[in-house]
Amino acid sequence: MSPTAQTQLFDSLRLELRRGCLVVAVLAQLRQEHYGYTLRKSLVEAGLEIEESTLYPLLRRLETQGLLTSQWREEDKRNKRFYRLSPVGEVVLGQLLDEWRGINRAVERILGAETSHERTTDGEES
Repeated sequence: MSPTAQTQLFDSLRLELRRGCLVVAVLAQLRQEHYGYTLRKSLVEAGLEIEESTLYPLLRRLETQGLLTSQWREEDKRNKRFYRLSPVGEVVLGQLLDEWRGINRAVERILGAETSHERTTDGEES
């Protein structure tokens, strides 16, 4: 595989991995009310970069799915749309977190087993 093809493959897989993580992170952040700018800022401060062109369509989709509620309000003489997790969103977030934690534990076990196997086959352990 050429370096360019490998880079494209990695970028595609990375994007796929990030999509699910972004949904969970956005839902988790919206346990507290935010408008778009403050939500994006809090995600970035936590180490999760997200472009506005990704965030706003995601917010609209999550609201359409019933996971968020939103309300227009004036703040600092500007109308802003504030988002918050809906009651259904709270339940779904809990389910997603349980699923994510289970997947994470399984992947960690797999990676740990690989590391242990590598040490054994390298002759470091018997």
